[in-house]
Parts: sequence; structure tokens; C-alpha cells
Amino acid sequence: MNLKGASMQKIELISFKLCPFVQRSVITLLKKGVAFKITYIDLADKPDWFLALSPLGKVPVLKYEDEVLFESAVINEFLDEITPPLIMPPSPILKAKDRAWIEFSSQVIMDQYRLCVAKSEAEFGAQRTAFAAKLEQLEQVLQGNYFSGDTFSLVDAAIAPVMIRMEIFKKYYQLDFLSNTPKLAALSKKLITEDYVKESVVDDFEELFQAYFKEQQGYIFNRVELA
Repeated sequence: MNLKGASMQKIELISFKLCPFVQRSVITLLKKGVAFKITYIDLADKPDWFLALSPLGKVPVLKYEDEVLFESAVINEFLDEITPPLIMPPSPILKAKDRAWIEFSSQVIMDQYRLCVAKSEAEFGAQRTAFAAKLEQLEQVLQGNYFSGDTFSLVDAAIAPVMIRMEIFKKYYQLDFLSNTPKLAALSKKLITEDYVKESVVDDFEELFQAYFKEQQGYIFNRVELA
């Protein structure tokens, strides 16, 4: 990959291997071909140096020279601005709309997380309904080959982590969350085959993802047989 822009010494992401919010920033950096360093921590045993950097005790945290930023949407816009060409649209209204859908995508990520940690069949069913409702909302506003048209946007970076995780459900648990949303299914197929998305997770991500939520007593991950 042809890396450009700021050096690895300037851009460092503090991450947890399964965090979809950090993955957004990794996707953005890989898409733009920018060199960076990534440091993984255990969120169950947060080091003191990390807590000193992160006001909310959450990842991602971005270190840029002597500055520190937190919150994935903020980090991604900053990364976009310091590594041309810009991904965010120049129009104030289009930029605002993208920001709104990025925030919506954050809620989709949280719905997906609740789905993963649902402890019973009834809870899983309720969370699946809530998750599906948000996917249907995304389906109604999709345009072109990417979320906002024919070019990759930060909304695509924001939603791609959800696609990666839905593919695990489909591959291992025969659950296709996109069967009723053909435009979203096409976007998912496109994004998850892109190198900048495939390479945004660790090599053993699928195994770690399933093991983590099985340990969390997630209903679907602990079923012996699937309907």
C-alpha cells in the first residue's frame, strides 16, 4: 500500500481489538493510504496511562504529535482534514447530513451490540426487531454505489464495522439481517470485500468476536443448535 501524509510517529490510535468505533478510523486511514501506529489495550484492565488520556475511559483515542483526541466521529473528521484529498463533502448542508447519519450509524452499532449480548431468545428477538428497524431506515436513504452516492464517504466508514459483524452472523449462525434490504445488502457486499475494510480488523477477529460474546453469555453464541 502506498502510504502518504503524516508519519507513523505522528498518528497513533489506541484501540481494543473488537471495537467497531476504532475500526471506523482504521478504515479511513487505510482508505486514504496514510501511515499510522495502532496500540491495543484490554478494556477490562485499562492501564493508568490510557485513563489519563481518555476523559470517558473509552476507545478510540488518537494521539497526534502532542495532542490527544477522543470520539470516533471527531477523530475521523480530523484525520480527513489533515490527509487530503477530503472525503467529507464541501457543502455545509451535505456535510451536516453526513454527520447526522454517522451519528445514526453509532446507534446502529449499539443496537448490534445489544443484539450480541442478549441473554435469552425473547431478548434476542426484541433486539433483532430494533436492529432491523434501523437497517430499514438506512435502506430508505441509500443512494448510488456508496451511502451518499458514487464516492466513499465517512458514513461508509462509520457503517462498515456493522457489515463485518453481520457477515459473521450470516456465515456462522445462518442469520441474514439484510435479506429485506437489498440496497443495504449490495453496499455491504461491496464494503466487506474492499481491502481497506478487510484489513481494518485483526487476523483472528472472527474467532475473538465469537469467543468474547460467548463469554458475555450472548444467547445466539451459546446455542448448540440454531433454528
